[in-house]
Amino acid sequence: MNETSAAAAAPAAPAPRAASVLTVHHKTIYDYTAPVENAQQRAVVFPVTCPWQAVLSHSTLIEPAPSHQRADTDAFGNNVLYFTIDVPHDFMQLACESTVSLTPRWEALDPAACMPWEAAVAALRFRAGQPFMPQSEFCFASPNIALHPDLKAYALASFAPGATVVAGAIDLMHRIHADFEYHATATEVDTPALQAFGLRSGVCQDFAQVMIGCLRSLGLAARYVSGYLRTEPPPGQPRLIGADASHAWLSVYCPLAGWVDLDPTNDVLADTGHVTLAFGRDYSDVSLLRGVIFGGGAHDVEVEVSVLPLV
Repeated sequence: MNETSAAAAAPAAPAPRAASVLTVHHKTIYDYTAPVENAQQRAVVFPVTCPWQAVLSHSTLIEPAPSHQRADTDAFGNNVLYFTIDVPHDFMQLACESTVSLTPRWEALDPAACMPWEAAVAALRFRAGQPFMPQSEFCFASPNIALHPDLKAYALASFAPGATVVAGAIDLMHRIHADFEYHATATEVDTPALQAFGLRSGVCQDFAQVMIGCLRSLGLAARYVSGYLRTEPPPGQPRLIGADASHAWLSVYCPLAGWVDLDPTNDVLADTGHVTLAFGRDYSDVSLLRGVIFGGGAHDVEVEVSVLPLV
């Protein structure tokens, strides 16, 4: 086991941050080499409302105009838009603008005062006759994330006996950030977490899914978070990796502290520079756009993202 234990390595709670109001502009353009005769699409583009995030406004423009569309909420509480385009088209554009207000979340967080990880694992384990904890649904394998001894062994270097959930998770975040290389072409959107773990390389999606796999392999609850980063940081703060596209991080659950959001790509707790779009088991639950098309041939995709403070 790594002698640098979580208890020794975990920092105090981050310095207080100011509340922020951010506007997200996100445009996705598909160019097809042959006409698409019909498209049935599912989009996750409307940010969630949660205790630290209020959605002040949102608009979506789809071209060509859909013949039918409806909004719904999925099993994880995410806002989902379903739409149909039933006219031939060789170009499709999805443009969204959202303004959100973000409240600082971590001033009172003391990693050393949270529940020991072994106790959290026991609390999340099902027992007949005991109250069901819905967070336990995020303890299991999912389409992109397997439970594996290699992931558990890597995680245990951060979770010494008696280490708290949050202190251990912060230490694990530090190690993944240090051990893994951010490489835009090393993986694909469907690369499993275990493969990215073997490569020690990938993008924000891979960093998040690897860390989720490590935590779940210990028996802890961890969920995937999709969203955006502020494009330009406040004065004196570094620019975060992934600020020019959609981003991903994760939440780990501690029964005493609730969900704690960690961004291993940037080695920070997600706070007022992170806009939360959706939660899921892994990327497959919250992909921005997916569906079924008839026709189309090959295609090129262009994505433009900016996240700016409201002035």
